[in-house]
Amino acid sequence: MLMALGMFLFDLPTLAHDELQRKASWRHARSARIGARDATQYVGPGEETVNLSGAVYAEITDGRVSIENLRAMAETGEAFPLLDGTGAIFGDFVIEAIDERHKYLMSDGRAQRIDFEIDLLRVAGADPEEAA
Repeated sequence: MLMALGMFLFDLPTLAHDELQRKASWRHARSARIGARDATQYVGPGEETVNLSGAVYAEITDGRVSIENLRAMAETGEAFPLLDGTGAIFGDFVIEAIDERHKYLMSDGRAQRIDFEIDLLRVAGADPEEAA
């Protein structure tokens, strides 16, 4: 298993991503000062996003089914815990976007290869410190 989003496993039989991009920010309020740099104050964590991208091949699995499963999860609007294969917990994430590109179409219209990108947004979880 590469990662798990809730009960969905990113792996060869489903969707094996080959790139993970994680971006986090922290918020600092600024107050202008005359003749000096702005005064800043840390006000808390900002946005955190994860982007998973890769390709799935028809010879290995039917990626359409896995993408449809993720679409169904996204339409619930629920947050799901994100973990990597080592058990590290990233936090609770919602699915913001799914981008898929079907390539090398067969005579029946099925793609031999589907490139995908999944955008996840971290949300406040059940941890009381996170919700505050």
